[in-house]
Amino acid sequence: MSAPDRGFSEAEFQRRTSGAQELMANAGLDAILLTTEFDVQYFTGFFTPFWQSPTRPWFVILPAQGKPIAIIPSIGEATMADTWISDIRTWSAPQPEDDGISLLTEALADVASSHHRVGVPSGHETHLRMPLDDFSQVIQRLPNLEFVDSTDVVKTMRMTKSPAEISKIAHICSIVSASFENIGELLRVGMTERDAFRAFKIDLLQRGADDVPYLVGATGPFFDNVIKQPTDRVITPGDLIMFDTGSKWDGYSSDFDRYFAFGHASEGAKAAYETVWNATEAGLEMLRPGVTTTELWKAMADVLVAGGSQGNSVGRLGHGLGMQVTEWPSNTESDDTVITEGMVLTLEPGMSWAPGHMMLHEENVVIEAGGAKLLSNRADPQIRLI
Repeated sequence: MSAPDRGFSEAEFQRRTSGAQELMANAGLDAILLTTEFDVQYFTGFFTPFWQSPTRPWFVILPAQGKPIAIIPSIGEATMADTWISDIRTWSAPQPEDDGISLLTEALADVASSHHRVGVPSGHETHLRMPLDDFSQVIQRLPNLEFVDSTDVVKTMRMTKSPAEISKIAHICSIVSASFENIGELLRVGMTERDAFRAFKIDLLQRGADDVPYLVGATGPFFDNVIKQPTDRVITPGDLIMFDTGSKWDGYSSDFDRYFAFGHASEGAKAAYETVWNATEAGLEMLRPGVTTTELWKAMADVLVAGGSQGNSVGRLGHGLGMQVTEWPSNTESDDTVITEGMVLTLEPGMSWAPGHMMLHEENVVIEAGGAKLLSNRADPQIRLI
């Protein structure tokens, strides 16, 4: 599979912005204040690992009309200037006494003169990436403005992916799938968990992944912790190994796991594996536009219960996928989001097949008019032996 083009056209960012502005008009919003890495990246194309530094805040205002306005530390001006954004206002940061607050309040006052309402994503799966004291200052300096939750605007736009976004997710899924296919050449009995994780990560990078920021898993005849980091534990015959990776290409993520067994697996592990595989199959068969996440959850949960599940401590059976390894929505008993064409989801049924014995399975799909299309290569219906 050839790699798609990196980056996005200006038309893509215009589509995102105008789509959000239509939703803003319906909600009576003059502007939305964006402060987090992926919201800023989504609307501007500003893409840098510098977000890992907590020292400086970054602000983007999405006005009711026109292009977004960037209010950022001067160290990021050149990178932002490489995007489609033309209105870039900077200050020399950090300045704790006024870390961009004067620039921000001035800009908000200018754009919020109609409804006097500014949206700030404040709901589930959002956060404010600026000092709370500074945000309080913004509110105090703008007493005529009302700050309201705008989660639904950002959520609605980001949940549905464009063809260009889908192509990037499909590409990183193909890289991870190829590495999983090659797992027998990478791992062996006698390796430590650290050796195994390192070998897998190197293989992903060599195959073309830009980064592997999320890699968790476990080894042993059974385990109940599937989000841990590797240890010096030595792999022995009969062990299971589970890798779950959110690898990245051009800012977009995969997120799926695979289980393998060294030499042989117990009857309980084999049966649990087949149950979660069948639960995934049930989800794939019914998944199409118009189905809700709750209906999807039930289709998979029913198979898990019939297969002898003794509980699910994960809390959901999959989620959205995009720039972030987990995004809206969640496949839960009560989420009830209507699934639409263009969403990218993970199907992730999990079960405990005995106390302290966890088994998960995960695939990545895009929703098309006719149903779900796999982006990850479908796992084997029986656990593969190494």
